[in-house]
Amino acid sequence: MNRIAQAFAERPSLRSGAGEALCVCCNGEVLTSLFGGERNHGESWTDDTMVPVFSATKTASAACFLQALAERGQTPQLHLGELWPRFPAAHCTVEQLLSHQVGLAAWAEPAPMHDLEACRAVVERSKPLWAPPQHGYHPHTLGPMLDIFMIALSGMRIGEFWESRIRRPLGLDFYIGLPESLNQRVATLQAPRVHGSPPDTPFYRAYFDPHSPIGRAFNCVTGLPTPRHMNSHYGLTCACPARGGVASGRALALFYQALLGHIPGRLFAPSVLDWMSRPVTQGWDLTLLCNTSFTCGAMCEPAELFGQGGFGHAGAGGSHAFAEPSTGVSFAYVTNAMQLGILPGERVRSLIAALKH
Repeated sequence: MNRIAQAFAERPSLRSGAGEALCVCCNGEVLTSLFGGERNHGESWTDDTMVPVFSATKTASAACFLQALAERGQTPQLHLGELWPRFPAAHCTVEQLLSHQVGLAAWAEPAPMHDLEACRAVVERSKPLWAPPQHGYHPHTLGPMLDIFMIALSGMRIGEFWESRIRRPLGLDFYIGLPESLNQRVATLQAPRVHGSPPDTPFYRAYFDPHSPIGRAFNCVTGLPTPRHMNSHYGLTCACPARGGVASGRALALFYQALLGHIPGRLFAPSVLDWMSRPVTQGWDLTLLCNTSFTCGAMCEPAELFGQGGFGHAGAGGSHAFAEPSTGVSFAYVTNAMQLGILPGERVRSLIAALKH
């Protein structure tokens, strides 16, 4: 762990009011838990400081859904129409939904994230933009859709299942729907600093075009229009399965240890780990416009971000976490100093490289 501690210490100077945390676990034990900087101006970051982790929430949400599926004797080959008959890709499977193959990264029109019935109505009026085996990341639409499927499956939203079945038994500082009493432990997000124009790439040109499928994918679920809105009470309590998680670095790494089965009192069926660690689609991503690979509920490519045969998820602005089943290692990095980009930047990549050595 000396290399990763050295790499963490060699970070560039953090801006005022910014901080970060890194945790690495193996076979149920915390090997290193590092943190530095500030969670807010004049307030030091501590080991239990939490921060919104955006799409790093998706693996926890998928694990809950798959656990509920396993408890009902079902598999990810279940057709979505069994749970939601009017779903416009009813012939697709749970596995295809969780590996971003159903073609509903953008809907026919925007809908508010907090109103699941409004989201349901818009989804049912939408048409898939592509068909499996093509895939394209569903950055925001996956959240409301997953909540609707989870209610049909278990009678609970993802956040409710996570709280009662996973978070509370493990005592994790990782919430999908933060209690208001804990707001003071949350780092204040700092929006990315933009110097000059965004990169002139096909992805960013499409991202800033509100009428393109990619622009729509990042804007058709309304309610939290900017990262700064995640600092609000609503942002912290929204419990959106796709982007609403609030976690400490330690808790995010320990969640993966539970998923790997290295924490006593197994909370996830072994089949959940098998489903989440096995790649099911890879190649050109129609949303991110680069090569990606997804398991049933997690990312696993680019390989340099997920270790040797690992799986996990990046979060907007820099948060990142993954697990390596072959080694029992889990890695989590969180920060409130948000950076531009959908995938982690050089800071996270340097820490992962140090971990590998």
